Amino acid sequence: MYFNSTYLAGTMFDPEPGPHVAETLRRAGLTGLRLTDFGFEHSGRDYALLRPVQERLPHLTTFTLESILQAGKFDYAHVDLEHVWRDDVEMPGGDFKVVLLSTSFIWNQTLLATAVGWVERNLPGVPIVVGGQYTNLKFMPAMNHHDSIVAVVRGDGEAAIPAVLDALANGGSMAGAPNVVWRDGDRIRINPIEYVDMDEWPSPGYSGRFPVVPYESMRGCPFDCKFCSFPAASPKWRYKSAEKIRDDWVRYAGENESKLISAMDSTFTIPPTRLRRLLEILPDAGVAWEGFSRANTVGSVKTIEGLRAAHCEQLHIGFESMNEGTLKLMSKRVTAKQNRQALHALRTGGMGYTVFFIVGYPGETPEMFADTRDFLVEEYDGHFMLNLFTITDETMPLWQDRERLRIQADDPEDPDSNWSHIGMTRDDALALQADALDRVRRRNDRAVYLLWQRSYQNLMLPHRDRDTNLAVEKCVERLAMAPRDFTDPDRGAAEMRAQLDRLAAHGVRPLSGRPLCTDSL
Repeated sequence: MYFNSTYLAGTMFDPEPGPHVAETLRRAGLTGLRLTDFGFEHSGRDYALLRPVQERLPHLTTFTLESILQAGKFDYAHVDLEHVWRDDVEMPGGDFKVVLLSTSFIWNQTLLATAVGWVERNLPGVPIVVGGQYTNLKFMPAMNHHDSIVAVVRGDGEAAIPAVLDALANGGSMAGAPNVVWRDGDRIRINPIEYVDMDEWPSPGYSGRFPVVPYESMRGCPFDCKFCSFPAASPKWRYKSAEKIRDDWVRYAGENESKLISAMDSTFTIPPTRLRRLLEILPDAGVAWEGFSRANTVGSVKTIEGLRAAHCEQLHIGFESMNEGTLKLMSKRVTAKQNRQALHALRTGGMGYTVFFIVGYPGETPEMFADTRDFLVEEYDGHFMLNLFTITDETMPLWQDRERLRIQADDPEDPDSNWSHIGMTRDDALALQADALDRVRRRNDRAVYLLWQRSYQNLMLPHRDRDTNLAVEKCVERLAMAPRDFTDPDRGAAEMRAQLDRLAAHGVRPLSGRPLCTDSL
């Protein structure tokens, strides 16, 4: 389940929806109906509307690390941290000499201790080498708190990781390994930082089929958003050339049968000179891709048309807020006007997109958030996410404003603990989030909250246009959320029947009892 998924409790999206959902369905004449019963007919076959994702995107960290290990001819086994958090995986067989632990999805000491503890229980005595976003910044606490960590790789690992592994295998010194903090007896030594030339160093490569490939075109970031620690963790901003990107993508398409490249950079559409060159050379490459952008780099219809011609299928953009004061508190360096211009260009240019917003950022008041809420209710069109602010990441620069904004937290390492700041409390933010999502669902036919869809293929109706797909998702959301929206089961039942009629107009209806195809169209 996703962090915001508590909003789906007591609805048809809830795995254990409860008696109110069952009673509302009964009064609608839909007893036993499940969302997975919905389907449509295409080319003589019945397809499930909610078809599970078949090709999941590999983690960029895993993709990159495995490529480094394969290039160095190191034998290894991979354990996903998701299983470590649940403690539900059996150790793969083998005589392991070292554990490489990524902290890219770790943001505080508690999580690091959990992961290190799991390794120590399952592989007692085996040395641990850590690297990634968290320990780029917190390398000394990691070394001081955990004796089993023998080295931290800071920043680029392409040259550092093989050097560390060779030193451990041969009992040698790590003194010559770049970017490494390491134990030398009772002392902790810090080696100089060296940066990989991203244009000269080969991008990750594999043999075999990879339908979706994660891609990194830059390291570091030229911006200083206070909710993001990337610039501090990788201070030198570097990026690959447009030609390098094109050549990599064509290689993945040819060697790995890749159908989609997912650019994972925080902002793929910078610098402007590179973007202009990409728009010149990517159309002939013929490789579909998606990426993240800032609003002020995609504010013209001409740019969006160029991106579509370059085979960009979707952009992910953080508007974060539509209040100028909140944007300044975030040091976002984008205005609400630029956000509106980007939305107009995206909508006019026909680009697929998802826009992200935050509720409860330190210093934001309910009155300031009202600008974001009203924008979503009255103006927004397309997929969006409205995320509750959390303060669990101890590396975020916003902690510099702790006294000025009176930021307090019961437990800074627990995402569910209470917090407050000069503008509101966590409970206030939760109430504002729920109220905004309710208003958008009921009053805006074209804005669709993106949460439950992530487990399913996109698009749900691949043979239909974007507007039809948005309309169908909206109907499914309103039908599934009717028990939450209406405490009176008769009113909820009436809403369900109304959404069934709307779905039927798009060729979607319950097909329970019939075998439904879940393949891609």
